[in-house]
Amino acid sequence: MKITQEAAERHVLAVTVDNEPGILAKITGLFTARGYNIDSLTVADISEDHAISRITIVTNGPPEVIDQIQAQLERLVPVHRVIDLTEEGPHVERELALVKVSGTGEKRVEALRLADIFRARPVDTTTESFIFEITGPPDKVDSFIALMRELGLVEVGRTGIVGMMRGAEAV
Repeated sequence: MKITQEAAERHVLAVTVDNEPGILAKITGLFTARGYNIDSLTVADISEDHAISRITIVTNGPPEVIDQIQAQLERLVPVHRVIDLTEEGPHVERELALVKVSGTGEKRVEALRLADIFRARPVDTTTESFIFEITGPPDKVDSFIALMRELGLVEVGRTGIVGMMRGAEAV
């Protein structure tokens, strides 16, 4: 099933699973087999005994496709819960990126100035380059990277998006 760009809506899914070999392959295989795209994927162990992991998936599709994805994920045996953070209500999204910028003179000064504005911090520096660490919502990271392109962007590494519902309750 191909998803048209016009009908596609961005959704952040939080999937709680047993921490076992092959679960990520099962989940990504579900997306691949049905022609769904994964825009961002992060996985982390979330329990003290290392038995449970949380997978955060960002995907696009019309509501009926997202509902179908959610239902298919819930049918997988090692999946405990699937939450569509986008549909559940207010949530926080963050991403981390390392951004390498090369430059001297005014471009170097401008890169440092912009990094300060975006609260990106230099984590490595040479006389000809910086590596900045930036965290925040994906659009903030995108904006910082776009500005660094004009100043000598060399390389970008991004973690992917992590999301969580606002408020005191666990989801």
